[in-house]
Amino acid sequence: MAELSERIQTADWQKEKHVPIIECPDTVKAGEFFQVKATLGKAVAHPNTTEHHIRWIELYFHAEGDKFPYHVGRFEFCAHGESVPGPNQGPVYTHHEVVASMKTAKSGVLLALAYCNIHGLWQSSKAVSVG
Repeated sequence: MAELSERIQTADWQKEKHVPIIECPDTVKAGEFFQVKATLGKAVAHPNTTEHHIRWIELYFHAEGDKFPYHVGRFEFCAHGESVPGPNQGPVYTHHEVVASMKTAKSGVLLALAYCNIHGLWQSSKAVSVG
């Protein structure tokens, strides 16, 4: 039987448009809020059409020494040009980019998971140190 973890793909975001990119400081102050930006398509644009789009991005933080990651947030993108007249004729398109604010008292790893309606699940990570 296939496991979900076997279906999560990774790659270099500079070459693969489906990989989420995590942008935030490398070092943060304990207990102080900092911004985390998660997006796709920075180097290779991902389409945002009714037929092919990023449906959501989830952000997790896995603190050093902890067994499980903490779920920071789930961000859904619901408008991809769909409308009553037909695909890609609607007036609203969302862009697959989010900014979240968080704080931590421990160093760890941020993990981003993105879902493309055609190409499935993609993951990336970035270490964050508390200094």
